Amino acid sequence: MSGSSDHIDPSSMPFVAPCRQLDMGAPWRWMRLGWQDIRTAPRQSLLYGFVLMLISYAVAYLSYQIGSFIMMVAMLAGFMFVGPVLAFGLYSISRQIQGGKKPVLGYCLQEGRKHFSNEMIFAAILLVVFLIWARAASTIHIFFPVEAEPDLSDLAIFLGVGTAVGALFSAVIFCASALSLPMLLDRKVDVVTAVITSINACFRNKGVMLLWGLIITLCVFVGFFTLTLIVLLPLIGHATWHAYQETIDAHNWPAHGEQE
Repeated sequence: MSGSSDHIDPSSMPFVAPCRQLDMGAPWRWMRLGWQDIRTAPRQSLLYGFVLMLISYAVAYLSYQIGSFIMMVAMLAGFMFVGPVLAFGLYSISRQIQGGKKPVLGYCLQEGRKHFSNEMIFAAILLVVFLIWARAASTIHIFFPVEAEPDLSDLAIFLGVGTAVGALFSAVIFCASALSLPMLLDRKVDVVTAVITSINACFRNKGVMLLWGLIITLCVFVGFFTLTLIVLLPLIGHATWHAYQETIDAHNWPAHGEQE
């Protein structure tokens, strides 16, 4: 990469990267490619998955110790919100494989440090949204019935409002993070452009991205209760890299340097 590419004039770059139209089979292709990455780099992928699994169970245990089911749900939702940031190393593994390199965890850490400022900006955005969501979740308690043993009909409004609010926040976070972090890893692009690019791609491929979001949710849910997060979290992370590669045309932005 020539030195001139290190000094990009932001005003000369597009505001958003174009996206491709996807077919409904795309999420399954991403999962297959993600599985191929795990088979190519099993040690690196599963070690990363093991660490993420420990974090998720630690969050659940702390919530249980606090003794609040609502807090547990909120903290687990928060973990899902920041999950894309934690999966940065998995994107790096897939990128190394795609570049014909032997994946090295040390290089993942090196890339993490290189993109630390962008990661922190993105994490801060997610944290603000999560805090707003947590506040909204506590406010929803006004709809909880006062009866000692409410039946399902009494809980209908509470469950309906809670589900709607949770779905809204989840949709915002998903659209913003679905493809933005792989783009930040791959290209010399700012956080705002990456986030808007991700949102634009989700809106232009609503059905496909809805299916992809449901697959992710199902994998996390099944993995958490069947102790298979060690495999399913890396699978999602690697698949997300391939989702970005197939969906976003980011050739207008210079690529970050390849592994030395």
